[in-house]
Amino acid sequence: MLSLKNNQRGFAAFFITILVLAIMFGIAISLAVLTLGQQRISGNIVKSSQAYYVAEAGIEDILLRLTNVMNWSNPYTLDLGDGFTTIEISDFIGGSRVITSEGNMKNRIRKIQVVHQVSTQEISFYYGAQIGDGGMEMGNNARVKGNVFSNSSVIAPVRGFVDDSIQVAKSGNRIDGLIVGKDTWSHTCKDSSVGGTLTYVSGGSLVNCTAGGEIREQPNEIEPRDLPILQSVIDNWKVDAEGGGEVVGDYILDGKVTEYLGPQKITGNLTLDNKAILIMTGTIWVVGDVLIRNEAGIKLDPVSYGGMSGVLLVDGKIKIRPGVILEGSGQEGSYLLLLSTSPSLDKLAPAIEVDNTTAGGIFYTNQGLIVIRNNVVTREVTGYQVYLEENAIIDYETGLEDTCFTSGPGGSWELASWKEIE
Repeated sequence: MLSLKNNQRGFAAFFITILVLAIMFGIAISLAVLTLGQQRISGNIVKSSQAYYVAEAGIEDILLRLTNVMNWSNPYTLDLGDGFTTIEISDFIGGSRVITSEGNMKNRIRKIQVVHQVSTQEISFYYGAQIGDGGMEMGNNARVKGNVFSNSSVIAPVRGFVDDSIQVAKSGNRIDGLIVGKDTWSHTCKDSSVGGTLTYVSGGSLVNCTAGGEIREQPNEIEPRDLPILQSVIDNWKVDAEGGGEVVGDYILDGKVTEYLGPQKITGNLTLDNKAILIMTGTIWVVGDVLIRNEAGIKLDPVSYGGMSGVLLVDGKIKIRPGVILEGSGQEGSYLLLLSTSPSLDKLAPAIEVDNTTAGGIFYTNQGLIVIRNNVVTREVTGYQVYLEENAIIDYETGLEDTCFTSGPGGSWELASWKEIE
């Protein structure tokens, strides 16, 4: 009996020992599995993070190549340690392109996408005609289909028309010989008819003026306004143009040819003749004069500009002859701005002269005279001084209040967005 009990106790101890060992073994296996799982998760997290940084390095690599005009292919692969990334660049559309970098670290994938776009300068043309201290003279039946703001007098010796409102700043200035469709503000009014409210400044006078609305007197002078394009903006456009290279001497297109140009600086004159078409792919700066005639023209490249506007910047004089084509990219909100920095105030040789049936375009001088001759129809005119010959028309387009100008793909670039997509 004693031997049997000892055997039973021994078996029980053995069984308990086996059971405890089994439990401990199970716990050890569980801990090992859990540890391996955590290590695998941690490893995946590390590799995933590495894949992200590899993708980020790809973005930085292509931005460096684009900025410094270095060689690159599309797509191309960049090796980084145990990983690599594949970079793809979309076509240039509407002033921007999409860059995608797919980072791969031992089959762990992360993708980054950025939008790389040409930087823009927003300029507001609130008026059909904005005039500086030189004022505006209007020939018989000349018309502005829009608003007018002038820092000096607006005079029509026979009869001129402003379809909307007009404001003439500073004491001593006047409107004279105008038929205005809506409201008028001026220090003095002479020989004019106003469809809306006529407001004049104390100390001014009303001489043979009528108003469809009220006639009011205000005590304070009407404040002048600066022209909308700052000299710093003009200087930046010149820098952008120079960045594309330089044409030494004159640039001439003659005959039924089409050429692409820009950004570019031309040290001589620019002449377009006999149906020649220049398609701008970036800002062009002409140090000399510009002559466009005989159904020649300038257009903005749709791929380079999309819905944005472009600039032809001229230090000399601009002369536009009959039948010339001046167009934006063809998309809504895209315009061609022709800007002269010439100080010429001579009516026979003004800073800008636009002659007969020319349609489209925005004309701008910061210190010279713009002369619009004959049956011209243009989108907007801003200048230090403006002269509209008889029957000339400025037909303002409302989208000009917030016009975005770009130098095209050769100009300065900025990142519009940076995000992970996968």
